[in-house]
Amino acid sequence: MSPLRRRVPTWSELRPLLRVERPTLRRTDAALARAATIEDLRRLALRRTPRAVFDYVDGAAEGEVSLSRSRQAFADVEFRPRVLRDVSRVDAGVDLLGVTSPVPIVLAPTGFTRMMHTEGEWAVARAAARAGVPYTLSTMGTVSVEDLAADVPDVQRWFQLYLWRDRDASRSLVRRASAAGYGTLVLTVDTAVAGQRLRDVRNGLTIPPALTARTLGGMALHPRWWSNLLTSEPIEFASLTTSGGTVADLVDRMFDPGVTLADLAWLREEWAGRMVVKGVQHPKDAVDLVAAGVDGLVISNHGGRQLDRAVAPLELLPEIRAAVGPDLPLLIDGGVLNGGDVVAAVARGADAVMVGRAYLYGLMAGGEAGVDRTLEILLTQVHRTLRLLGVARLAELTPEHAVRRHTTSPQMHHTTPWRNV
Repeated sequence: MSPLRRRVPTWSELRPLLRVERPTLRRTDAALARAATIEDLRRLALRRTPRAVFDYVDGAAEGEVSLSRSRQAFADVEFRPRVLRDVSRVDAGVDLLGVTSPVPIVLAPTGFTRMMHTEGEWAVARAAARAGVPYTLSTMGTVSVEDLAADVPDVQRWFQLYLWRDRDASRSLVRRASAAGYGTLVLTVDTAVAGQRLRDVRNGLTIPPALTARTLGGMALHPRWWSNLLTSEPIEFASLTTSGGTVADLVDRMFDPGVTLADLAWLREEWAGRMVVKGVQHPKDAVDLVAAGVDGLVISNHGGRQLDRAVAPLELLPEIRAAVGPDLPLLIDGGVLNGGDVVAAVARGADAVMVGRAYLYGLMAGGEAGVDRTLEILLTQVHRTLRLLGVARLAELTPEHAVRRHTTSPQMHHTTPWRNV
């Protein structure tokens, strides 16, 4: 065999290989376009947001074991695809609890959303409306139920409620949400007291962020974020008459730790629409809530932000599905950062998932366009996963498609596997 002969390539050979991006002043759009995963958006969010704000979204309670377990539960899913199936067209749409979605995703309620980006809930709702995905406004939101309904009338709206010690104030808020056209009430029941979120404690995070020596120093690193904060309307709770202090201070001051099933009956009298209870973590509670007449349940450990070392929602899902039967709308919440997670949850018995952190990473990374990119990534991943599984419709998914991989690897430690950036 003759030795390799070297030569100088011609321009006609080199030209097709050149991929030089044109310079652009729209750096955010370019960065979002390069983001291929939610993790990419997370890394971008870290660069563009003060650390205390990023940690509020990214962190969880105490040692963050619950958060780690939620992610590990999805990582332990083993897909078992079928082949030679016609997946030229894939339908991932769902119709449940009065809303439709092109994928089994509902955007979860998140508090203080304008702290992540000044457009806050407005940006999220507009992106949700474009994607056709339902959005849940939080009691702790920084946009009122009336303003969101008026400004983004075409988004499918749910409203999330914490029951306050002041029942008259709770009643007033519920009636306002009903009058503003929110079709489903999501009652969160896992906040008897505030979880200890140590990142927030160590960062000295207050709502709204205070101008301390640390935050003033951070202005040099994130001037655009601080400029937006200081030149827009003050961040305040749209549905609360009190604010200030830490998140834990606010929760312990306002939320009622004495809520029982009797209060659910009271709330049923006040709310004529559909009611979903979020924060279910035990099959017996699920059975009691079904008997009390709720229209759906969300299996959730509050994204790991309340009780640390709580069971992962995906692990609970088959047991609770067996307890409540096949017909009750059942969602899970926590740890969903990939479209494959969505498919795994549906295969194991959920009707849909709630997504919170994922879209907040997008919001911090690029505002409304970042939320658009989050949803685009998730929808693409859902469709691709279904095709590779050999599944053309969600109804074809079974537990055999997503089994739990048994592993002898050590239990994950206190830091989350995606935390170091």
